[in-house]
Amino acid sequence: MNVRALVSMALLVGIGAVLHAVIPGLFFGMKPDMMLAMMFLAILLFPNVKAVGLVGVVTGLISAMTTTFPGGQLPNMIDKIITAFVVFALATLMKAYSQTVIGASVLAAVGTVISGGVFLAAALLLVGLPGGATFSALFVTIVLPTAALNAVAMAIIYPIASSIFRRMNVTAHV
Repeated sequence: MNVRALVSMALLVGIGAVLHAVIPGLFFGMKPDMMLAMMFLAILLFPNVKAVGLVGVVTGLISAMTTTFPGGQLPNMIDKIITAFVVFALATLMKAYSQTVIGASVLAAVGTVISGGVFLAAALLLVGLPGGATFSALFVTIVLPTAALNAVAMAIIYPIASSIFRRMNVTAHV
C-alpha cells in the first residue's frame, strides 16, 4: 500500500467519523451509521486484504469512540471488522457488478444489514440491548432505514469519489 492510498483511506474514514459523530442517537442510543458508507467506499476503491483489514479496524475503533449505544464499544469493533471482510468477499465475488453505481448501492445496503445484524447480535450477547428493546425492534427501526440511507448515499458519493480517485491515479480498480 502506498502513501497516497493510505491518505485517501484516512480521508474517507475521517469523513465517516464526522458523519458518525454528528448524527444523534435516535432509538435507545442507536443511530444511523453513515461511517459504514465511507468504509464500503474505501473497500470498493482499495480492494485488497491489507486495506480492508486496516479500514475495518480503524473504522471499528472510531465507531467505538463515537458510539451513543450503551456498552456499544466492543460490539462496534466486532461488527466493523467482520463486515469489512464480508463486504470485501461479496465485492470480489461480484466484481463486475460492484463497480457500478447500482452495484455499489446494493452492496452498501446489504453491508449495512450485515453490519447491523452483527452489531445487534454482539451487543445482545455481550452487554444486552438497552431499555428492554428487542433485536427485531432495533433491526426494523434503525438498521433497515440506515441500509436505505447508505444505499442512497453510495449512489450519490460513489461515482464522484470513483472519478476523483481514478483521476488522481490512486485506486486499484479501473
